[in-house]
Amino acid sequence: MMQPCNFDAGEVFSGRKSGNVVRGWSEANEYTPPFDSSYVPQPWATDIIVWLCSLHEGIYIYGPAGCGKTSCLKHFASRLNYPVFEVTAHARLEFPELVGHHTVRDGNMTFEYGPLALAMEHGGIFLINELDLLDPSTAAGLNSILDGSPLVIPENGGEIIHPHEMFRFAATANSNGAGDESGLYQGVMRQNMALMDRFMFVEAGYLAPEREKALILAKCPGVKDKLAEQMVRFATDMRSMFTGNDAEQDVTIELTCSTRALIRWGTLIGLYAPLRATGVNVVAHALDRALLFRATPATRTALKELAQRIFGGK
Repeated sequence: MMQPCNFDAGEVFSGRKSGNVVRGWSEANEYTPPFDSSYVPQPWATDIIVWLCSLHEGIYIYGPAGCGKTSCLKHFASRLNYPVFEVTAHARLEFPELVGHHTVRDGNMTFEYGPLALAMEHGGIFLINELDLLDPSTAAGLNSILDGSPLVIPENGGEIIHPHEMFRFAATANSNGAGDESGLYQGVMRQNMALMDRFMFVEAGYLAPEREKALILAKCPGVKDKLAEQMVRFATDMRSMFTGNDAEQDVTIELTCSTRALIRWGTLIGLYAPLRATGVNVVAHALDRALLFRATPATRTALKELAQRIFGGK
């Protein structure tokens, strides 16, 4: 049976004993994320480690799409056998969807608990992704939970769930809750200051080029050293075009290259490798299917030109 237990933080996170204690669970369960031995932690992952070791307030991780906000948190949760109860926010999400609702099962009406109630009851991490897409009036219902108050469920006869000692609250988003002035992320809403004041904030970013290259080589057996380096250069330049920070490009595009898309591209290069025998440009073929088919015609043209400069006729 799962029991809360103490781990040596240094041994868990870096492989070297430190004498610092971090709380976790004695074993994993069905809600614990699977452990990925090839995962490469980000520099800002230190903030998540500090939060896990020392703080019991909520954590709010924000940064560009696909930079690894959720995967980083889940990686450390897996190291501690922490169950993660996850939900993705949207403008129409209502508070009862987080708490639970009545449903018919085997001909009987029963109450099905939502991710927030389950995390509070069983001592897991409640993870709400894209929090800045949530209607601020709905998000306000989380204030008391972040303060450590019990959860009251009127729909289930006024049931009261007191937060388990191991309960943690985490959120991810593309913005810092103050809205998106860049216009890059549709649907983002400015969140209530009272809610934002209840979080520790972490600014996330993409992996450094050399670490992103190492990740590609670890995840994509069909990609060799030079090609991985070129792929990372393409992704870096594409991100600069997305944010408008590329001085060499007189164009701003509506699409960026996440680490997730980069790994998908590398995986497809390996899968389409047999097509080289028929004269297919496998790198370009895989890039279209991993990313560029989502782009507008103008963006696709700009990115094809970028790929030609970096990869040549491969």
